Order: sequence, then C-alpha cells, then structure tokens
Amino acid sequence: MRSAAGRGSGRRAGLGLRDRVALAFGLMGLLLSVVFALAASLVVTQYLNHQRENAAVAEAADNATVLRAKVVALQQDPGTIMTELQFPQGGGAVLLFRGERYSSPSTVQVPVPPELLHGREGGATAVRRVSVDGEDRLVVAVPFRDRGGNALVEMFPLTDLQTTLRTLWVILLVAAAGTSLIGFALGRIASHRLTRPLTEVTTAAAAIAGGDLSARLAVPRDPDLAGLATSFNRTAERLESRVRADARFAGDVSHELRTPLTTMLNSLAVLQNRRHALPAEVEEPLALLEEDLMSFRKLVLDLLEISRADGGRSTELEWVRVQDLVRRAADATAGREVTRVDPQVDGLPLQVDKRLLEHVVVNLVENAERHGGGCREVSVASPDGVVRIAVVDDGPGVPADQRDRIFDRFVRFDTSGRPGAGLGLAIVASHVGRLGGEVRVEDEPGGGARFVVDLPRTKH
Repeated sequence: MRSAAGRGSGRRAGLGLRDRVALAFGLMGLLLSVVFALAASLVVTQYLNHQRENAAVAEAADNATVLRAKVVALQQDPGTIMTELQFPQGGGAVLLFRGERYSSPSTVQVPVPPELLHGREGGATAVRRVSVDGEDRLVVAVPFRDRGGNALVEMFPLTDLQTTLRTLWVILLVAAAGTSLIGFALGRIASHRLTRPLTEVTTAAAAIAGGDLSARLAVPRDPDLAGLATSFNRTAERLESRVRADARFAGDVSHELRTPLTTMLNSLAVLQNRRHALPAEVEEPLALLEEDLMSFRKLVLDLLEISRADGGRSTELEWVRVQDLVRRAADATAGREVTRVDPQVDGLPLQVDKRLLEHVVVNLVENAERHGGGCREVSVASPDGVVRIAVVDDGPGVPADQRDRIFDRFVRFDTSGRPGAGLGLAIVASHVGRLGGEVRVEDEPGGGARFVVDLPRTKH
C-alpha cells in the first residue's frame, strides 16, 4: 500500500544491486576479452609476419637460384630472364648483375635501399619493410654468393597479410563484445540467484509493513542464510505479538471507556433536555462539555477501529454499487450534496468490505469538514482500470514534506485550530490497504488538498 503521494518523487534511485552485479560481470568479461584480444592479436600478428617473411625469403631464394643458374652458368641474357620470371601481383624485382640493374615488368618501381645491400658481399639475405605509394611492402635482397656482388632484390605486397590482420581484429572485437554480453547475461542470472534471499526479505518486510504480520521467511539449507531467516522470523513474531498485545490493550481500554462514556453522554442528554431550567452561567460550560464529550466519543471509536485493524480482523467482501455507497456516506457526512459521479462509473459493481469503504469515505469527508475548510467535492471515476474516489477540500493544502507523514497515527497537520487525535487518516490508510488499494494526497489546481483513493476493479 502506498499511503501518501511523493513516495516515487523523492531522490532518484541509482543502479540496484542486481544491476551492479550484472554490470560487474559484464565489465569483467569485457576486460578479460580485451586482454585476450590484445594478447592474441600480438601473438598472431608476430606469427603471421614471421610466416610471411619466411615465405617471401624462400620465394626470393628460389628465384635467385634460377637466375644464378641461367645468367651465370648458362650465360643467358639477364633482361630476358627477368621478363620471363613470374612475380607476385603488385610486386616486382630488380637484378643487380655486374654493376647493371635489370628490372622485371611491374607497375610499381622496386626500391633498393642501400642498407639492404650492405651485407650482400658476405652472402647474407636481408629483409626490410618499406612504404611504396602509401602501402607497406616487403623487400628481400638475396645475394648470389659468387663474390661478384650480384643479387636479386624482390618486393612482395603485404595486402593479403594486412587484410587478414584487419579481419582478425574485427573477429576479436566482435568476440570481445559477445563475451561482454555473455558476461552481462551471466551476471544477471547470478545476481538473480544471489539476491533472491534479499528479494524474499524485502517482500516479507513489505508485507509486514502493509499490515500482514503473518509474513515469514522460509529457512533455507544454506547455513549462511539460515541465521538471517531465523532472526527475521523471530523478530517478526515478536513484532506480531507486540502489535497484537497493543491492539488488545487499545481494544480493552476502549471497551472499558465505553461504559463511563455512555453514562456521561446520557447525563449530557438529560442536561440538554433540561437546558431551559438551568442557570444562564452554566450554558457555556455545558457547550464545552458537549464538544469535549463528542471528541472523546470519536477518539474511543477510532481506537476501537484501530484495534480491530491491528487485531487482523478479516474483511467481509460483498458486491456493492460504488457510486451509491460513496454518495450516501459522503452526502450524509457533509450534510449536503457533494458527490459527483463519472458516467463511466454509473452502475459499476465493486467487491469490497462495505463497512471499511464507508469508513474511509466518512473519515475523509470529516477531515475535509473539520480541518480542510469544508468539503468542496467528492468525485467517483474509473480511470486506468481502477475505481478512484477523490475528496477535495477548501483548505490551504498539505505541504509536500508532510504528505508522507499525514497518514501516520497521531500525526496532526491542522491550521484551523479544530481539535483532533490524528487517527482519522491513519484509519483511512489502514482500511485502504486492507482493501488492496492506495491512498495519497495531492494539490488541487484550484486550491486545497485532494485526497485520492484508488481501488482495484473486480469483475462480477
């Protein structure tokens, strides 16, 4: 039961425990996947680069062997041989032979860095990465080992390798995102299981706060949670015993007060019947006595009603025409016609405890009459699948910081100076909760306070 407006308009809630656990799992999955992706990309990149260099060196060495055999041993024309050899698309080669350069047919000029040929006299194969037209290429220099300084410089494109590496990065990024989502999903599942005991405690505590003092927790087998459940149940039992005892005490006191109260009211009635025979100086004390006895009578009746509610008295549901019940109770309490019924509610049946609902309407109208400057209107409507009863007064309204407390017991907020025990609205909140509804107070646009009761609609 929500007993006042403003419950949902306070401080904006942050992430809940379940969301934080799920987010932690997701972030952990993201962190692990990123670390794995970086490590995997580093290892795979180094491996693929090494394999590409080895393949390029092997291919260049084979071409150098062919050239050395045909040019050196068979004395064939170097230029002709260079045009006959097959080189990778996007690559090319340059033959350095006896101080001359012979290039292969290629759309890309093959660079020959001087440092690449530094060790060719010793017969060492050199490998370098160069940039040609904005693209990385691999240049391999293979000496002929004939002590003549002859060598083959071959250039290989790295487009396929770079495409493979980019594809690898995309796969790793997708895998990282997928791992994060899986981690988040696992976190949601784990958080649901981990916070299930907390949810059960929250549900039971909310039930007790709503008036169900019999709510208890099932004691689980988990030794870490069994103690919590046992302590909660023990506390709930003590609270129930205390509330029952207080209710019995209030009921007993109220019942004991009814006898002397009845005697005093009967005596007051006798005095009022003989008012013409009384001296004039007792008129004012008699009026004060009448007012105080009426207030005392209402206090005793309210205490009896509170004790019945705290005692767990069951509700007696019956079908009623809600507009007739509200009109009869509201108009009789206000002493004039104040009820306005929406056409959609005309003839609408509602299954409620008739006594409780009448008491709610009477208390709200009495509160408006005594403390709200008079009851302006009582409306009955049915928006959004609920039956809504609204009581509007002509008072100054209820400050926002008092709306949560105005339905508590013995809390009074009154600028009219009229006496009251502060139990009427508490009874309203208790009865509305027992009827399965909600009650709140709002500002009326035209001034005054608007007490709203929402009851669930029931199908006949």
